[in-house]
Amino acid sequence: MPILLALLLNIMTLMAQTPSSQWGENVTGVVTRFHSDKKEIALTFDACGGSAKSSQYDAGLIEFLSINHIPATLFINTRWIDSNPEIFIRLASNPLFEIANHGTAHKPLSVEGKSIYGIHGTASEDEVIAEIEGNNQKIEKLTGIRPQFFRAGTAFYDENAVAIAHTLGMEIGGFSVLGDAGATFSASKVTQQLTGAHSGDIVIFHMNHPEGGTREGVIEGINILLKEGFSFVRLSDVKYRLVKIP
Repeated sequence: MPILLALLLNIMTLMAQTPSSQWGENVTGVVTRFHSDKKEIALTFDACGGSAKSSQYDAGLIEFLSINHIPATLFINTRWIDSNPEIFIRLASNPLFEIANHGTAHKPLSVEGKSIYGIHGTASEDEVIAEIEGNNQKIEKLTGIRPQFFRAGTAFYDENAVAIAHTLGMEIGGFSVLGDAGATFSASKVTQQLTGAHSGDIVIFHMNHPEGGTREGVIEGINILLKEGFSFVRLSDVKYRLVKIP
């Protein structure tokens, strides 16, 4: 998709004149939920990469989703793709899964170089664009499909960076339920988080840490929710029902 350069330049000029006032997971323009009159939950899974441990693949988790026909949105980082090229193509070829953008270098998205958890964010408008578009172009080259959704490394943003993402045609995939806290929750805690979700919630998990409790907790939670009559959706399935932070 070509970038509307004139509009983008105007926005970048405005950003330079208006410093960001927000910083966090829930800033203006971030999608956190969706409207639904059904019992529906959106499952999202991050794959971060960048180290041997963070570039792992939870094959058992994905196999469970596939066998049970559970759709999900997969936010995948460039570094994870580079470490798992064949697995990535298999995931992208599975119609249950939607491939979304988890950044090029897994940076928080800022126009001013803000940091969180000791990780420095993008430091300019140009770096925001590179963090989004570098991985967009990689995914589109490999799959033929440009992602619709972006989630930054750490899921932290300022509102000016979010505005740039919107200009690039991206929705920011936030969440309303913290499913596994970076794959640090125990299996029982993951199940508790998932089964506590309500219709219209977006839940964030990780698919790159098979050593954690995510797989066991997600499987148990999904089985419970299925018995309660819930179904699961990808973010693109509810694109026109998404709720953004005002």
